[in-house]
Amino acid sequence: MKNQNSKIWITGASAGLGKSLALEFDKLNFDIVLSARNKVELEKVKNLCTGSGEKIIVPLDLSDSSSIDLAFEQVMEWSPGCVDILINNGGISQRALGLDTEIEVSRHLFEVNFFGTVNLTLKVAKEMVKKKRGHLVVISSIVGKFGSPLRSTYSAAKHALHGYFDSLRFELAKDKVEVTLICPGFISTNISKNALTGSGEPQNKHDKKTGEGLSTEIFAQKAVRAILGKKMEVYIGKSETIAVYLKRFFPGLLYKLMSKAKVT
Repeated sequence: MKNQNSKIWITGASAGLGKSLALEFDKLNFDIVLSARNKVELEKVKNLCTGSGEKIIVPLDLSDSSSIDLAFEQVMEWSPGCVDILINNGGISQRALGLDTEIEVSRHLFEVNFFGTVNLTLKVAKEMVKKKRGHLVVISSIVGKFGSPLRSTYSAAKHALHGYFDSLRFELAKDKVEVTLICPGFISTNISKNALTGSGEPQNKHDKKTGEGLSTEIFAQKAVRAILGKKMEVYIGKSETIAVYLKRFFPGLLYKLMSKAKVT
């Protein structure tokens, strides 16, 4: 049985959160567009999908505007009305002190995590406005709500996403386009291994805290419930998500805890 909003586009779908989200939505028989840079890994995810919905692969590099343009054209050919739900999950993290991070690396982190996401969203959202229906989802982070050591630019880009999409939610309400921000805490993925150092090279090692995090399967289950429930903002993780509320109500206490906490 198909869902009413049956066409979904997931970026960063080749691994980690995007892969698990794709598999969870596949159980609900969504038609799914799988996007990321690595086409080989996307094929593996597609082969794992056994639901009745159609699955297509559309390569996408969020740091390349021409790649975004081409991907959007391909999706529009597949579905002239575009998609019902866009999940902006593609991104890259950081593991470096702010003073050790070269400005070019900071620009790249923003290009992928913020500008690429906004660029794609603009194209899709305009089609949603035309049909007066749609749902924009952003996989942000709990460090989009407060800063964290070794993640200064990453955290800044996630903060920027919150400001942008909170504003967009107000603007698109009259057009019946929903916006959901999902903020993961520590989730057990390769995000720390692929995170950029100050010079722009991948860290190439796993963080202990990330490895001990929530499983991607449980994350996906919670995230899908939040998306289909049209929640505005949710925090998914273990005890680390409490920090969001400490920032709001007890910022001094959060500062003391974060100053001593192990964040890798």
